[in-house]
Formats: sequence, C-alpha cells, structure tokens
Amino acid sequence: MIELRNLSKTFDNFTAVDGLNLTIETGEFFGLLGPNGAGKTTTIGMLSTLLLPSRGEILMDGELLTRKRQDLKGKVSVITQEYSMRQDMDMDEIMEYQGRLYFLPVKQIRARTRELFDFAGLTEHRRKTVRKLSGGMKRKLMVCRALLTEPEILLLDEPTAGMDAVSRRQMWNLLRRLNEQGLTILLTTHYMEEAQSLCGRVALMNNGKLEKVDTPSGLIHSLGAYAVDEMRSDGVHSRYFHLRPDAISYLSALEGQSTLRDTTLEDVFVEHAGKRLS
Repeated sequence: MIELRNLSKTFDNFTAVDGLNLTIETGEFFGLLGPNGAGKTTTIGMLSTLLLPSRGEILMDGELLTRKRQDLKGKVSVITQEYSMRQDMDMDEIMEYQGRLYFLPVKQIRARTRELFDFAGLTEHRRKTVRKLSGGMKRKLMVCRALLTEPEILLLDEPTAGMDAVSRRQMWNLLRRLNEQGLTILLTTHYMEEAQSLCGRVALMNNGKLEKVDTPSGLIHSLGAYAVDEMRSDGVHSRYFHLRPDAISYLSALEGQSTLRDTTLEDVFVEHAGKRLS
C-alpha cells in the first residue's frame, strides 16, 4: 500500500504539488488524471525518490520511503515519458545492461528476458536495434526493462504518449495482464479514455491539487450519465442528466444544433477544474 500524506513539492516560488493526501491499495490500478502541468509527473518523481518532497511524506506498507531505503526503492520501477535507451543496442543488450546495473546474475537476466519478451510479444524482434523499433515496440521494451527486477509497484508516466491507436490498445492489454497478475500500477495520463478503460480508481489533479478521487463510473454518475451539448454563438454549453428520458426531453425543447451523448471523465474534470484535459 502507498500512502501520500500532505505531499508537496515547491520549485523556487512555484508549487507543483500541493498537499496531496492519497492512498493506493496493493494490487490496485490507479490513475492520476489531469492536463499538462497538473503535477502528475512531479508526483511520480517523488514516488521514485528522484525528487525529494518539500513537505509531507510517502509511506510504503507503513514504512517511510527515503532515498536510503533501498529495500523499499527496490519494490518500485518507473517508466518515464522519454525513450531512455541506447539506439545502437538490440533488445537483448538493453535488458542485459539493465540487469547488470542491478547486479543480477547473467543466467537470471537471460531467463527473465525470455519470459518477458514472450509475455510482451517481442521475441521475434529481439535482435533489432532500438532505432529500428516502432514506437509501440519501444514502449513495450521499456515495460520489459522495468519488470526485469520483478518490482511490486510500476509507475507509468504518460506511457502511451505519441503512440498510434493500435499500439496504444496493445499497451493497454499488456498493462491489464500485468495488473491481473497482482502488480500495483500507478498511471499518469491526460487521456481520459485510457484512464476510464484501465483504472479501478482515478484522482483528478489540477494545479498541483486533488480535485476528486473515485472510480471512473462513480465520477461520471455523480455528474450525470448523459450529456446534452448545445451549440451557441459563444461556444458549446453542456448540461448533464442522470436519466436518459430527462436528457431527451431537454434536448427536444432546444432550438438550433444540439446533441445527446454519454458523459465522460473529461466532462467531470471540466466541471471541477473549468478546463479541458488535453
């Protein structure tokens, strides 16, 4: 279990994360959802101990996480937004290099690599250098590299940024399978569909603060499952309804262009934060 207690991070006069209080259960697939600049990446940085909190603390299974707690840090692997791999190395070399950084025996590295490549569907591409891989394959390789040390917690910072629709869906399936095996996953994203599809619970972040924490369906139904968008001269105005007949009745009374649709997580965020996620 991960506990964030009044977690804050300030850079000079700018507060990137402001008093986060949050609990993520063991085995949970949890999402931090918000626009760029909301504080998601900074939160991941503190969970990985790359950044130190300005205030507050992080507990893992009731114990304080610090840079000196190698036993706790060893439970965590991080996948960042950037491709941090040598372009001239092939997949096997990437994995062996990573394993040697953690002083793993070569036999263990190679056995674990075969297992992970089979799991991720990368075995037939293992001799390709990184520069010859598609964006989706690079992301999968980063997941395999992060799993080499058999972590209990996986931190994913915008893992599908820049991926095409097919590769994104493949990544979703891979992450679901990992979570089903008991891996705790914390995902940061500004893709509402991604969070809605993958996460058991999500936290809406804006300007470094938590706006709301609930299941995706809980957040949507608290606002209203149905949305009517009315196109006016000053833009689109949305109204939300819990019952479809009520939404249809309201829509029928409108003049001009209007549409009925399902409410999304982005609608919830807009109502709380007053701006779009992308």
